[in-house]
Amino acid sequence: MDDDLNQLTREELISEVRALRQGIRAHRDSSLHELCWHHPALWSLLPENSDPLPQVPAWPEFMRGCIRYRQSLDEQAPLAPRVSVEFGQRSSGRDKSPHRSHGGDTTATSADDEG
Repeated sequence: MDDDLNQLTREELISEVRALRQGIRAHRDSSLHELCWHHPALWSLLPENSDPLPQVPAWPEFMRGCIRYRQSLDEQAPLAPRVSVEFGQRSSGRDKSPHRSHGGDTTATSADDEG
C-alpha cells in the first residue's frame, strides 16, 4: 500500500513527514466542539485518492455514541478543563485559569462562572 514511499527522495520524504505531523498536530490540538467533527482534511494527507462516505448512525444511536465519547473524555482526560461554550460560540482560547473540574466531574465551568 505504501510502495510509493520507496520512490521518494529524502527531501520528498521529509516534506511528507512534515505535512503528516502538521495534520496530526491540528487534529490533536482540536478542542471544544471541533472534537466531534468529520475530519477529511486529515485523511486527505494520505496518498489514496479516496473520499469514502462514512456510515452515519441514526440519531438515537448517534447521540448514545456522543454521550459515550464525552464520558470517555472524563476517563481519559480527567484533568482537562471543563468549559461552558455552546456550539457556534467562539472561545477565547483554551481555558488557562486555575479553576478546573477534575476527576470525572461533568460540571462545566467558564471564566464567566468564576465571577
